[in-house]
Amino acid sequence: MAQTPNGQQEYFVVKAKENGVHVIGLTRGSDTRFHHTEKLDKGEVMLAQFTEHTSAIKVRGKAVIYTHHGIIDTSDEKQA
Repeated sequence: MAQTPNGQQEYFVVKAKENGVHVIGLTRGSDTRFHHTEKLDKGEVMLAQFTEHTSAIKVRGKAVIYTHHGIIDTSDEKQA
């Protein structure tokens, strides 16, 4: 499980760029399952943390995700 230098679990921030952005928590373990979902409206921000129960998140919709690894904008599209 990834930890920050002070031993805490990693935090991430999701900021919705449109109404109806879904943030879905996925469980840790041999069976990966959805265990929690939040719906954000434009401008809303969710601060969350990876835990012993949450190993991954899925973000559906246009949002900006901030982690200590960098910033991800889900609306960025590469042109072929």
